[in-house]
Amino acid sequence: MTAQEQLAKSFHDTQSFKWDRDNGFKLASGEISPFYVDCRALMGHPTARRLVAQLAYEALTDIEFDCLGGIELGAIPIAVTISDFACAASPQRLWRTFVVRKQPKDHGLGKLIEGSIRPTDRALIVDDVLTSGGSLLKAVGVAREAGLQVDHALVIVDRLEQNGRVRVEREKVRLISLLTIEDLMRTVSHS
Repeated sequence: MTAQEQLAKSFHDTQSFKWDRDNGFKLASGEISPFYVDCRALMGHPTARRLVAQLAYEALTDIEFDCLGGIELGAIPIAVTISDFACAASPQRLWRTFVVRKQPKDHGLGKLIEGSIRPTDRALIVDDVLTSGGSLLKAVGVAREAGLQVDHALVIVDRLEQNGRVRVEREKVRLISLLTIEDLMRTVSHS
C-alpha cells in the first residue's frame, strides 16, 4: 500500500471522513455536501500526521520556499508537522512556520500574521481542505500584503467542488493536493 493509500485509509480509520448521501453536511460556504472531511481530527493522530508530513515533503522537494503557514486553526498542525519532518529528513530544509489570524489582534502589535517571516520570504500556504478556496486565498492575500512571495499552496484534501482549484490557480498559485475526495471515496468502497 502506498503512503497516499495509507493516508486515505487513515481518514476512514480515524473517522475523519464521513459520507451521508441523503442528508449531507453544511459547509462553511453554506452549501450542503454529501462529504465531511475533518482534517483536525485526522491531525490528532500521530501516524496520520506523519503520513501527511511525508507526502507533503515528497511533493515539495522541487519547490524552493522559506516558510509555510496558513489560516488559523487548521493550518497550524499541518505547517508545524511538515516543517518538523523536513528538518529531521534534511538539515538544510529549515522551513519556518507562520499562522494567519482570522482577525488582527486587538492588543500588542495587532498583527494578522504570527510566526517567523521576513518580508522577502518565499512562502507556501497550507490548508486542510480545499472547497471554494476562500480561506486559502485569504491566507495568500494576507501573506502577499506582508511582502511574502506566494506561488504555491498545499492542501491535504481537494474536495473537487465549487471550482476551488480554478479560483486558486487564477491567482497565480500552483496548488498541490495530497488527496482528492475521489481517493477518500475509493477507500470507503474498499473497506
